[in-house]
Amino acid sequence: MTITLFLPIVLVVIMFSLGLGLVIDDFARLGRHPKAFAVGLLVQFVLMPTTAYVIALVFGLAPDMALGLMILSLCPGGPTANLMTRYSHGDVALSISLNGISSLAAVVTMPLLAAFFVDHFLGAEAPEIEVTSLGLSMFAITTIPVVAGMLVRRYAPALTEIIDIPTRKLSMLLLVAIISGALLVNWNIFVATLPVLGPSVVMLASSLLVGGLALAWSTGLEPGQATAVSIDAGIQNAALGITVGALIAGPDAAVPIYSVPAGVYGVTMYFIVIPYMFWRRSLARPATAQLPT
Repeated sequence: MTITLFLPIVLVVIMFSLGLGLVIDDFARLGRHPKAFAVGLLVQFVLMPTTAYVIALVFGLAPDMALGLMILSLCPGGPTANLMTRYSHGDVALSISLNGISSLAAVVTMPLLAAFFVDHFLGAEAPEIEVTSLGLSMFAITTIPVVAGMLVRRYAPALTEIIDIPTRKLSMLLLVAIISGALLVNWNIFVATLPVLGPSVVMLASSLLVGGLALAWSTGLEPGQATAVSIDAGIQNAALGITVGALIAGPDAAVPIYSVPAGVYGVTMYFIVIPYMFWRRSLARPATAQLPT
């Protein structure tokens, strides 16, 4: 119960930190670079859930684990995607903008699609989900903190300078804590399912990186844009996936089984993305790190 109550608080801090890094102009870039945004959103909202669904079927995941993988795939990119993109000499502006827009859009897409996949995978055993209630909960723990962070940056720049870096560090610590907690609560299930869940999660992270990069290349995006799009696909907001799993299970449940895939992915994705980051960095020139604004 303690972990379940702690989840929304962690997510609020993480999303507030994301908001501190956003300005209105990040959203205005949508009109200035429509193709890059179209490709990025296609990867986030079509390629990712499609890939996760295929992997769940191919690996024969149990229904609750398959549901967890799908919930993860419906999440936007994680806040660390921006940092990874910067180190890769990718288009940081595009990464920030994609992250912000997909995070806000997930308030609508997540409840609708999550409800569909709950029924699809769990059938008669599916918990009753009130889509409106789930959407409002997500709005409260994602959109409001993001907007609050943006307002602080806009109207209190001196305060932003003071709290920005400490808030990012706190977000990372809380993310580690919540992923660890989700795995520890379900440790026996985690160990029992790891032989199948582990390879499926590794395959998902690898497929998203490769698929995002391939789609970016095939549509003629610049190398920096391709790096941003692919890293945003590989780095997922695992904290949101864990939290949504808990919201679906209900207030009286401990961290549910279908939060485990997000917890495992939250750790595994870095082992996949970091080597990819160094490879992209070796190919890029610092001058291509960011689009002109």
